[in-house]
Amino acid sequence: MKNDYSANGGPAFPSQFYDGPDDERGMRLRDYFAAAALQGLLANRTFQLWQYDGAEMSADLAARNAYELADAMLKARAAETKKEGE
Repeated sequence: MKNDYSANGGPAFPSQFYDGPDDERGMRLRDYFAAAALQGLLANRTFQLWQYDGAEMSADLAARNAYELADAMLKARAAETKKEGE
């Protein structure tokens, strides 16, 4: 996914008072969604839909799964926004 705000869902915590460049706005929504997803993955280690490396979920695999979920959330969010605009 592109490394710009529009492709990453925009800022996670937008402010109407900020007028600086986009790359200084802080955490992107994609990163915020991934952090929430990762927290859920780590809290529920018995969830069987995730691939495991042996008996334990690897850190790299958990991070990839978290970003896959974040991308799915952004896609669903865009679809809902489009539906509301119709």
